[in-house]
Amino acid sequence: MCGIAGIVRVDPAAPVPQDGLRRMAGALRHRGPDGFGLAVGPGVGLVSTRLAIIDVPYGWQPQRGLEGSLLVYNGEVYNHVELRAELRGTGRFATGSDTEVVLRLLEREGTAALHRFNGQFALAWWEPHRRRLTLARDRFGVRPLFYAELPDGGLAFGSEAKALFASGEVAARPDLRGIDDVFTLWAPHSPTTAFEGVRQLLPGGVLVWED
Repeated sequence: MCGIAGIVRVDPAAPVPQDGLRRMAGALRHRGPDGFGLAVGPGVGLVSTRLAIIDVPYGWQPQRGLEGSLLVYNGEVYNHVELRAELRGTGRFATGSDTEVVLRLLEREGTAALHRFNGQFALAWWEPHRRRLTLARDRFGVRPLFYAELPDGGLAFGSEAKALFASGEVAARPDLRGIDDVFTLWAPHSPTTAFEGVRQLLPGGVLVWED
């Protein structure tokens, strides 16, 4: 399963506290009981909780790409072996994980790479030189991804809404329209959720936050 979460800020000088990121990871521990990874930079922090399946010793996240970008990723791309063979000319791989293949292809092709992934996934890709965060979700929405805009114009995201609340930067307030969806349709209709200000990324959706 695994879980991902993070925060980006408009002002690169504004830090993302590690204790808040650790709380976000703690809220997702049931998704990734084998451990967690954390990365921080100017105005950004990313965390991943891991259920170790592919390349158990080395497939930890966040992963850093050849161009310095960072990826946290939940899911599996089933055609990663074929994509890895295609990418061998771009440099030596440090892991046997599909995560590294996803990151390498994103760095080479940008969001056009998303159309080439056959699998179920939710990911967050951070490009520090552009100060750009890209969130993406698989076509059927198998892997969840929630986000909320912050008062400073930044963004918080996570595999579950509880990770946003654990950060201390998003309040858990009810959204009556979303609650009505729950009682009418058994679940909120994307992008609505049961919480005010919290949205679901649509299945097959891409969200780009830039500077």
